[in-house]
Amino acid sequence: MRKLVLEIIAATALTLGSILASTPGVLANDVMVMDAFARASATSMAKAGAVYMTLTNHGATPDRLLAASTQAAASAEVHESLEKDGVATMRPIESLEIPAGGSVQFKPGGYHIMLMGLKAPLKKGDMIMLQLRFEHAGLVDVMANVGDVAEGHSHTEGSSGN
Repeated sequence: MRKLVLEIIAATALTLGSILASTPGVLANDVMVMDAFARASATSMAKAGAVYMTLTNHGATPDRLLAASTQAAASAEVHESLEKDGVATMRPIESLEIPAGGSVQFKPGGYHIMLMGLKAPLKKGDMIMLQLRFEHAGLVDVMANVGDVAEGHSHTEGSSGN
């Protein structure tokens, strides 16, 4: 009797495993976050900052970054920096597609996570925790190292440049 029960449990586990393995979709580990870093605040009065990283989607379908959050700031938004006619601007974007099998790099002068209402200045050597929300992969926790201050740049609320 015991052998029969074990065989039924094993058969059920194998069946469920094969069903789950064939189910389409994106798992959280399909989206990989690499090289996350923030710039140190230029002054002790800084109220904004930026986080950069590379997002790679190892899944078979595209995914979308929908939002970011952190305890280090009152708000965090996905931003895009643009330059038109020699004028640098940035704007929040609602979502950012991460192509299947592809990567999107967040870097100065491009995409970044804008931190607004910093609760404390970002200091070189510190780390900040962020949470990214993806359409399919769900919530992904990210640790960002705080590096050097950006040369010639500072973040202030309402800033139009990086």
